[in-house]
Amino acid sequence: MKLCVFEDGKFGNLYPLAYTRPVFDLRCGRTKIYEKIRRSCPGAEAVFFMRSYLEPVFRERFGEVNRMEALKGDDVLFVNGRFLAWSGSLRPLEKEFVAVKGEDVVYAMAKRESMDRIGAKSLEEALGKLKAEFGSVEVEADLVEYPWQLVEHNSKAIKDDFQFVPKRGVFGKFSPRAEIYGEEDRVYVAETAEIHPFVVLDTNGGPIMIDGQAKVLPFSRIEGPCSIGSGSMIVRGNVREDVSIGPVCRVGGEVEASIMHGYSNKYHTGFLGHAYVGEWVNIGALSTNSDLKNDYSNVEVYVGGRMVDSGDTKVGCFIGDHTKLGIGCLLNTGTVVGVGCNLLGGEVVPKHVPSFTWFVRGRINRGSGFRRTMQAERRVMQRRGVEMSQPYLEMMRTVYEETKEEREDIITRSKGMAAAEA
Repeated sequence: MKLCVFEDGKFGNLYPLAYTRPVFDLRCGRTKIYEKIRRSCPGAEAVFFMRSYLEPVFRERFGEVNRMEALKGDDVLFVNGRFLAWSGSLRPLEKEFVAVKGEDVVYAMAKRESMDRIGAKSLEEALGKLKAEFGSVEVEADLVEYPWQLVEHNSKAIKDDFQFVPKRGVFGKFSPRAEIYGEEDRVYVAETAEIHPFVVLDTNGGPIMIDGQAKVLPFSRIEGPCSIGSGSMIVRGNVREDVSIGPVCRVGGEVEASIMHGYSNKYHTGFLGHAYVGEWVNIGALSTNSDLKNDYSNVEVYVGGRMVDSGDTKVGCFIGDHTKLGIGCLLNTGTVVGVGCNLLGGEVVPKHVPSFTWFVRGRINRGSGFRRTMQAERRVMQRRGVEMSQPYLEMMRTVYEETKEEREDIITRSKGMAAAEA
């Protein structure tokens, strides 16, 4: 059987996080969405469909990308890349049909004969013909539509992922002066992980997973459910419940109900809550975000040129890749910061900062431009032993061009406000 994981037309709702990756490469829990889907279909050959400008960067990891020919000669299970495939929620089906949630295809099963018969030349055509031929069935499914929903589901995702850890218990270095407060069988500490003295792992709220090469330094407290990725370091951290930290992150201060995708730093004192932070982000000392309004009303978030009611009172911030926050940055509830931004502290950041801009002295400007921004980011990546490839640079250039209109509009308005105040 072939497994086809695809992006549908709603990837834009997941910007800025999805500017630089397919939606199924977003993290929720210990794993990314595509990893949850793949483990539901062990042994199936996977084919991935994504936006064309992402293909050169992700082809090496995902193999077969954007090729309808790769779906020929076998049964195919199509799965929406926004589908959170909880344990037992997805498995190969004998009957051919299309499962939907509203107007969105969640998954679909097609036999080899049907795929040969419809002879579709594109993914959209294939799904359309299958839906017309076999009809659709409404199903209950968790389809991620907005960034805050990744955070909402993070607690469940961590607990679900814990079922798949290779074994349970402490297998790495664990100081006799460290403590597990709660059930010890709700902990996984990998062989090459290190837990230093005066560390508390509190499993009363859920499991804790600490992957290889990770270190938890003295005077840190970690509450489950929590996942800490390989090579990450917790430095005097107060890591509260529902936190997922990807690989090679540096985390200190207070973090609650948040996802750090990987290769990002929040080394110092400050609060991060109900947030999703992309890759290669640095959050300066004392930088803090709000995740609750003073009047306890629902938080609105900027999505695709409009403000969207999240339906939730606890919503933090969403920060795209390669963005830097200087010391003392203050982010309000529901703040969205794009890719490649530079924010200087001392004032409350606007609710929306478009990609490749700077926020300085209360105003948004063009900053250093694409070339100098990427020169700096190349140095940042080299510090973690990662070389910026030419395909990666071209992907970032595409993001820069795609966000130009939005960026120029905000800069013009910011200048108009400055002139009016003058």
